[in-house]
Amino acid sequence: MPALWTSGFRPFYLLAGLFAALSIPLWAARFAGWLGEWVYFSESVWHAHEMIFGYAFAVIVGFLLTAVRNWTGRPTPSGGALATIAALWVAARILVFTPWTELAAFADTAFALAAAAGIAVPLVASRNRRNYFFIALLVLLGAVNLGFYLAKDDVLDLPVGAGLQIALDLILFVMAVMAGRVIPVFTAGALPGANPRRIAWLDRTALSLVLLLVVADLLEVPEELVALVAGAGAAFHLARLALWRPWRTVERPLVWILHASYGWIVVYLALRALAELGLIMPSLATHALTVGAIGGLTLGMMTRTARGHTGLPLEAGRAEVAAYSLVQLAAAVRVFGPLFEPQLYLDALVVSGAMWSAAFALFVVVYWPILTRARADDRPG
Repeated sequence: MPALWTSGFRPFYLLAGLFAALSIPLWAARFAGWLGEWVYFSESVWHAHEMIFGYAFAVIVGFLLTAVRNWTGRPTPSGGALATIAALWVAARILVFTPWTELAAFADTAFALAAAAGIAVPLVASRNRRNYFFIALLVLLGAVNLGFYLAKDDVLDLPVGAGLQIALDLILFVMAVMAGRVIPVFTAGALPGANPRRIAWLDRTALSLVLLLVVADLLEVPEELVALVAGAGAAFHLARLALWRPWRTVERPLVWILHASYGWIVVYLALRALAELGLIMPSLATHALTVGAIGGLTLGMMTRTARGHTGLPLEAGRAEVAAYSLVQLAAAVRVFGPLFEPQLYLDALVVSGAMWSAAFALFVVVYWPILTRARADDRPG
């Protein structure tokens, strides 16, 4: 079969990269009023929805379809089955531009369930119970997404923004889980003298605080309690990151991008606490998570896993370093620009969007040939 359809990371990393490169500049131009009568996502909730359930969900699915194959030694969807799952994602991304959002809801829900089934079969067959929660995660994200559509169509009396926040909380949790598994390992492998450490009780507490944040947002508890949970989470995740010794990774871009992006989780939780107390705009915290943490971690993982699973050396070139730097700068401009100079909000949004788009355009240009051709070492995958 064509190399593109041999493993889940190949089509979904490309689709996510293309979507990230194209959608954000369109949204920034629409927000700035440069598109005239043509409207790209007339409401900001659609922009948020597509970056969560379009971009981030695609990367998660591509990663899990590939990782589960490695964890279990059993096949995950490839060939026609993988192409069908990808087609459902593409159909949903197109249909949200049309009046037929009920069809978009059907395609998005079918995509989530198909992806969940794609990892459930090998996980259950191999009794890999440690990773069963990823099946539940995909189903739960699909359910939250369906709830968003139903709320937008006034079928359900639910706050649309709250559903998006729950989805972000769930993605934050899966990032925190996977980062704890891979960042110390990648750091030790790339830098033998770095000696990253993990403390079990600290890891459990840090992850538990993220789960508490999910519950707090779900139950809509008082803002002061949410601020307490978020502030404590910032402290524990900062301690967790410090144990991984990020300052020793400067010479290894494939590693420092993961550390730097995890640092945005700390920034997000700290800003979330301030936002709940009414001290800053909530959107600043949200974009610390979406641009800095999600954007940086997904870009870092896409480049590293793509190179690893195509038989290429685990070394970042100039293009990767440029992309990593651009996405980090995009987060800094988007968050700290309006924080310190509120009158520059629109300028910060446009500049940040341009940097983000350039970062993912670089990824697509460099990794298109890598992801669409056979492995360099002639192994399957």
